Amino acid sequence: MLKFKDISIMNADQLKEQLVQLKREQISLRFQKATGQLEKPFRMRGINRDIARVKTMMNSKSSENKS
Repeated sequence: MLKFKDISIMNADQLKEQLVQLKREQISLRFQKATGQLEKPFRMRGINRDIARVKTMMNSKSSENKS
């Protein structure tokens, strides 16, 4: 699980890279769930929340640059 403090020190490129990595993990977990091989279903919720944190930080940094 990513901490908001850790995300806030990342630059835009690092945030994009982190988002891609999280999306890949999310897809992997979806496939595991569909095939019945998912051992830790609570991990999906954590990934979804991490994606939301990264997107929130990306939006706030882009709005800061526009201002």
